[in-house]
Amino acid sequence: MSLYDIGIASLAGEPDELGRHRGRPTLIVNVASRCGLTPQYAGLERLAQRYPGLTVLGVPCNQFAGQEPGSPEEIAEFCSATYGVTFPLTEKVEVNGSGRHPLYAALIDAPDADGHTGDVRWNFEKFLVDAEGRVAARFAPPVDPESPEVVAAVEKVLAG
Repeated sequence: MSLYDIGIASLAGEPDELGRHRGRPTLIVNVASRCGLTPQYAGLERLAQRYPGLTVLGVPCNQFAGQEPGSPEEIAEFCSATYGVTFPLTEKVEVNGSGRHPLYAALIDAPDADGHTGDVRWNFEKFLVDAEGRVAARFAPPVDPESPEVVAAVEKVLAG
């Protein structure tokens, strides 16, 4: 089964947001509007613009210190007005614990550069998925989306 088969709605409630990007490498990032890492939205948007063959997919989550408390409308307005976000956002989900969304259940076994697997540690943890729906890389929350390691991994999956 491909990760693209996992159902997750868009922020607006439309079904199968992930499935719409099947066949395209996707950078999946749990996001929050009131986090010290929130400025990463700008880098994620630039990454999406720089690599039109890549989908950046923001996944709002309120599990870390309640840093994403807004409604879908408030989240969309904040992202658009504050950071000019044009990449898609999903419904708000849980990424850890008994309510973990199936998408994150499928992602968390992938190791990052330090070998960390398992629970998402904080907002803005990044998972790069190849066009076939396999996790190609995982990046810790503080890793900038435009860092050399992220860019190299994106270019590698885009090259096939």
